[in-house]
Amino acid sequence: MEKKVTKIGVLTSGGDSPGMNAAIRAVVRTGLYHKMEVFGIMRGYSGMIEGDIMKMESKSVANIIQRGGTILKSARSKEFYTPEGRKQAYENLTKLGINGLVIIGGDGSFRGAKIFSEEFDIPCIGLPGTIDKDIAGTDFTIGFDTAVNTAVEAIDKVRDTADAHDRLFIIEVMGRDSGFIALHSGIATGAENILVPEKKTDIEDIIKTLVEKRGRQKLVNIIVVAEGDQFGATELSKIIMERIPGQEVRICILGHIQRGGSPTCLDRLIASRMGYAAVECLIENRYNVFVGIVNNKMHYIPLDQAIKRKQKINEEWMKIVRILSS
Repeated sequence: MEKKVTKIGVLTSGGDSPGMNAAIRAVVRTGLYHKMEVFGIMRGYSGMIEGDIMKMESKSVANIIQRGGTILKSARSKEFYTPEGRKQAYENLTKLGINGLVIIGGDGSFRGAKIFSEEFDIPCIGLPGTIDKDIAGTDFTIGFDTAVNTAVEAIDKVRDTADAHDRLFIIEVMGRDSGFIALHSGIATGAENILVPEKKTDIEDIIKTLVEKRGRQKLVNIIVVAEGDQFGATELSKIIMERIPGQEVRICILGHIQRGGSPTCLDRLIASRMGYAAVECLIENRYNVFVGIVNNKMHYIPLDQAIKRKQKINEEWMKIVRILSS
């Protein structure tokens, strides 16, 4: 697939994450710097199928680096997973002469890009835009740092009211398949327990720990639970109240507030760096990879590897949780 890319399409797909706008801005301005034409594709693959594509100039991305969400909107497209949908998308790109794509999203978005590229010989570059940090091959994903900081700020506030009433709070954070938000925010806020989908939850150990802490008058406890944990906040609350009579439990589900808000400095920086690198990849004929950062250096992983591998939680982190929460 050695061809000169002259017109780039950029889209955001799947769940939105803070920093996507910074990545869009970097792709557009880097492409224009290299005398390319850049097109914004609205609502991810859905917009590609519907032909909702607009040419972008430098002013199109002015004053967006600090904004959460995505100016290109985002959506999940079932139609794109059909040959007919992809064929329609290709025809719409061909009409505009678009011969390279930058896809900002998670592994589902990368999966679509891989299939599309193989079928129609369109070079694709993926940028990891997901708050879950569940893509292997990069130390950072766009939006994770902002989501974690949002969770930390909320948990700190909850701890204040927990302390005022000597209560146990179970705080549910996002992470259907990944526990990184729970792990990082839990450690940063001194949570007594952290429950993640990657590790089997030992209810007996949690009950034993809470009873022991009640015995020594440690009545303020925070348990951070990823939404994908096998029990979840609601079920865990019921079990604790049944097993420990008189234990007051409150649940706080943070929900989509973790997706929104102005991106942190770190998310703006990595999104800008990744967006710039994506265009450089297309220029250098480095195709069908996703751009990551490992040990502060750019890292390029084939899309098919990114789809197969998941970021794993290091067991040492869980050991740190056990030691520091005692």
